[in-house]
Amino acid sequence: MAQLQESVSQPLYVVTGGFGAAGAATARAAKSRGARVAVIDFGDPPAGLDFDHVEARVDLADFAQAESAIQAIGSRLGPIDSLFNIAGGFDMQALEAGAELWVRLFRINALTAINTCRAALPHLRSPGGSIVNIGAAAAGRAAHGMGPYAASKATVLRLTESLADELKGKGIRVNAISPTILDTPANRAAMPKGDPTKWASLEEFAETALFLASDAASGITGAEVRLAGRT
Repeated sequence: MAQLQESVSQPLYVVTGGFGAAGAATARAAKSRGARVAVIDFGDPPAGLDFDHVEARVDLADFAQAESAIQAIGSRLGPIDSLFNIAGGFDMQALEAGAELWVRLFRINALTAINTCRAALPHLRSPGGSIVNIGAAAAGRAAHGMGPYAASKATVLRLTESLADELKGKGIRVNAISPTILDTPANRAAMPKGDPTKWASLEEFAETALFLASDAASGITGAEVRLAGRT
């Protein structure tokens, strides 16, 4: 009985994109603080994962798959305290490339968040639950070739605002983080001339996400937190 009570008292955090750099950093930080952590990802699980539940090879752009993954987590671990929608991707091309990239990035960035939020609603703790979405600083103004990415992330920010208003009566908060550049291996490889010391670290990203999910942020909902690092 004591073990069951201890387990129930630990918050349950669900992290999408949990095999990627930002998602894994957030999941590890949450676990280090005593939370139970479930991760969902499109890919194959890397070796050495040490979380309470893993849902691999899940296409969150397909609502049926998102719903199945969330139901599996809820059935095994109980009510979800916080959902972190970190799954997503980046690409940039000029308009001449056609509409395919617009559709693909909308699926990867916006539809994954929409579907996971919808699937998680019946399982979120109410009151007291929270959702943290990942936008992007680029959503405020799109540079050359950034239209598809910026538009998909702008959708995530508008989802955050509207859902925060929709769920405030249930005591569920919804916020977003909009990074400029995160210091990830992929960004270092893509921008070898950049200065990673000016970028936001993965630790800073994880700390911001966990703060928004914490009781310390209980008065914050519908907000976009700009994570600019030192740029």
